[in-house]
Amino acid sequence: MSQSENLVKLLDNQPIVKVCGAYDAMSAKLVELSGFDAVWAGSFAISAINNVPDASILTMTEFFTAASNMANACEIPVIADCDTGYGDATNVRYMVKKYENAGIAGICIEDKTFPKQNSLLEGGNNQLLSEKDFAAKILAANEAKQNKAFTIIARIEALISGIGIEQALKRAYAYEKAGADLILIHSKKITPEEIFEFSDSWKGSAPLVVIPTTYYSVNVDELIEHKIKMVIYANQTLRAAHFALSKLLKQMKNANNMSQLQNQMSSMEDIFKLQEMHDMKSQEKSIEEKLRKLGYVS
Repeated sequence: MSQSENLVKLLDNQPIVKVCGAYDAMSAKLVELSGFDAVWAGSFAISAINNVPDASILTMTEFFTAASNMANACEIPVIADCDTGYGDATNVRYMVKKYENAGIAGICIEDKTFPKQNSLLEGGNNQLLSEKDFAAKILAANEAKQNKAFTIIARIEALISGIGIEQALKRAYAYEKAGADLILIHSKKITPEEIFEFSDSWKGSAPLVVIPTTYYSVNVDELIEHKIKMVIYANQTLRAAHFALSKLLKQMKNANNMSQLQNQMSSMEDIFKLQEMHDMKSQEKSIEEKLRKLGYVS
C-alpha cells in the first residue's frame, strides 16, 4: 500500500487525522515517533531553516528535496506544502509527477498569486489568484497524478485576504468540482468562529482541513464536531526548536562547563537510536553471517 493510500485510509477510518509540521528528516522522524498520523513538510519551516523569508524565495527543487528526505525517513505519509504550485498549471503538472514519484502522499497548493507571502505576516500581500486560474491548477494536478489516491489539497485564502465566507465557499465548491480531494480553509483570527461558520455551511463532499496556528485554544473535539477531518500543527516544531536552541546557546556562551546544561539536551544514545545506529550493527552481523554461509568468510 502506498503512502497516498495510507492517507486516504486514515481519512476514511479516523474521526480526525492529526498532522504535524517538520522542517527536515530528523524532525519528521520525531513527528512519526511521537505518534502523529502524518507529516506536514511546511514551506514556512523549510524556508526558516534556510534563513530566508517565507515568500517564494526557495525553488521547487529545494522544497522537493526537503520533502523527499522526510518521506525517505518516515513510514507515515508526508504531505508537501507547495505554496502556489511554483508557477502555472504546466508547472503544477510537472510538480505532481515529481512529488508522487518520490513517494510523497499528497500536495497542498494555495490560491494566492506568486510570489506569495506568509498568510500570518502582518501587512503581508494576500492577493488572490482568479478562481478560474486556480481551478486550472487543480485540473492539471489531477491529470498528472498516476495513483488516484495521491491527495490534492486546495488551500483557500479568501478569509486571510478578507473577502469573506461567501467567496470562500464559492471558491471551495469550484475547486472541489475541479478535482480537489480536500479543502483547507485558512484563517488568521485568534478564535475559530469563522472557520466553524465555513465548515457548518459547507455542503460539499471533500473533507475539510484546518491549521489552527492563531486560534490555538480550539479543542480537537470541537473540530470533529464541526466536520473537520484533518488538523495540521504546521509550525510548532520549528518554533519550539528555535526557542530551545536560542535559550541553550545563550547559556552555553556564558557557561564555564557543560555539566549544568546536560538536562536541556538529548543524550548521545537518544541520537544513536534516532539514527538507527544499533540496527546498522545488527545488519552488518547479518551480512557477515550470510557471507560465511556462502564461503566468503572463514
